[in-house]
Amino acid sequence: MLLIFPPLAKACEPPPGIAQLGASLKAHGVPCRLLDANLEGQLWLLEQPQTAVDTWSRRAFKGRFRNLDALRDIKTYRTPDRYRRAVSDLNRLLALSAVAGGIAVGLADYQHAFLSPLRSADLIAASRKPEQNPFFLYFNQRLPELLDGVGTVGFSLNYLSQALCTFAMIGFLRKRNPTLKIVLGGGLVTSWMQRPGWRSPFGDLVDALISGPGEEPLLELLGSRTVTEEHAPPDYTPLPLPEYLSPGLILPYSAAGGCYWNRCSFCPERAEGNAYRPVSTSRVLSDLKLLIEQSKPILIHLLDNAISPALLRALAENPPGTPWYGFARIDEALAAPEFCLALKRSGCVMLKLGLESGDQGVLDRMSKGIDLVTASLVLNNLHRAGIAVYCYLLFGTPGETVVEARRTLDFVVRHHQTINFLNLALFNMPLYGDEAHEYGNKPFYDGDLSLYTAFRHPGDWDRHQVRRFLEGEFKRHPAIAAIIRNDPPQFSSNHAPLLCRIP
Repeated sequence: MLLIFPPLAKACEPPPGIAQLGASLKAHGVPCRLLDANLEGQLWLLEQPQTAVDTWSRRAFKGRFRNLDALRDIKTYRTPDRYRRAVSDLNRLLALSAVAGGIAVGLADYQHAFLSPLRSADLIAASRKPEQNPFFLYFNQRLPELLDGVGTVGFSLNYLSQALCTFAMIGFLRKRNPTLKIVLGGGLVTSWMQRPGWRSPFGDLVDALISGPGEEPLLELLGSRTVTEEHAPPDYTPLPLPEYLSPGLILPYSAAGGCYWNRCSFCPERAEGNAYRPVSTSRVLSDLKLLIEQSKPILIHLLDNAISPALLRALAENPPGTPWYGFARIDEALAAPEFCLALKRSGCVMLKLGLESGDQGVLDRMSKGIDLVTASLVLNNLHRAGIAVYCYLLFGTPGETVVEARRTLDFVVRHHQTINFLNLALFNMPLYGDEAHEYGNKPFYDGDLSLYTAFRHPGDWDRHQVRRFLEGEFKRHPAIAAIIRNDPPQFSSNHAPLLCRIP
């Protein structure tokens, strides 16, 4: 079998989905090949001759290999201006590689002026004309090299930015090898399939779609006679680990599926009914030990929606020996200064915190389970311990107006010295969440695959007003503007820990 991670996503760490599936297949005696077409495709585009239209473009083309090397050198992350210049030049080159056909390619996104990943008809259209995809010459050459003896090809489709390229590759394979079995899974596919009344619109293009963890369904599809539930850690060794756009291997590891809290209003995980599936802490620790010995990463990226309190304690008591970061909930454990110091000693360099709002009423209406007094303690404790904070804020929820949003502004300003990075998001209403019907649905995105709906805000604070507040007031405050400037361009939280002086 051939497992493919398609363009386009951030190419700074190996894809965990195909590494996990590949390990499971191998453990059951099923031959498997892995292809990170996202990384390879971007590097291929960057190597192609370009028609430089201005001085910046000529400089970017001339220095492309130097800039790739710079992103693989930790010294670059000690000089923010050098880092930003390398990222900006590489991003510009990718954009130049796809100027025709209304396609915009970058280090972190892929957009098409005429085709939408939210419309199944457009995905099918992309499959019918794969030669119009900017990665076509790459996969036209690369895929045939890997298909010898392969009867099944699986695609790990996790992001909207991957969808059009995925279907272009599927269309190419269908034309070249009509007998191939095509399987589609991943986070985005799981979200599609959780829609009530889901029926695949892709006809003969895709033989099977898999929702959620793919190990058992894939093994059954391949005819494995013995499907065990025995856990297998991900295997990244088949992937080109030195080529990722980071100064050493960033090792992704998922210790749980779903979210252990699972109570927040408007949460897509809850709307889709995704169960919480943790790996035992003892298994996590043994997996990390094995993976560190195998691949010598410079950083561990824990992928959980929120690292459980049990796992945080286990990491504090059993340091993995490699710096790490991930998402955590603001709770009483982190309000204890000694616990934050223990996390720092264990190698924690950064925690991503979903604060969402600096107004207690908004947090309560969202069932976040966050107390702002506790949040203040957590931010101060992490700062004193030397753990960076990547803080996530959400604006425009039904319980918020500009009055509450200004309280969030005030909270961030009061704690600006304890917040290293900010992610500012506009609220999207999950289409099939329990709360959607309360606020009046109306079209939001035009497409049968859309996962969100527009809604009537009870305080008449619409998205246009939210954007105007963010751009004209929130981001203009000097203390907040200084935090926003810290954010790594394109790679955001994936590269942020590297700017935190990892040894």
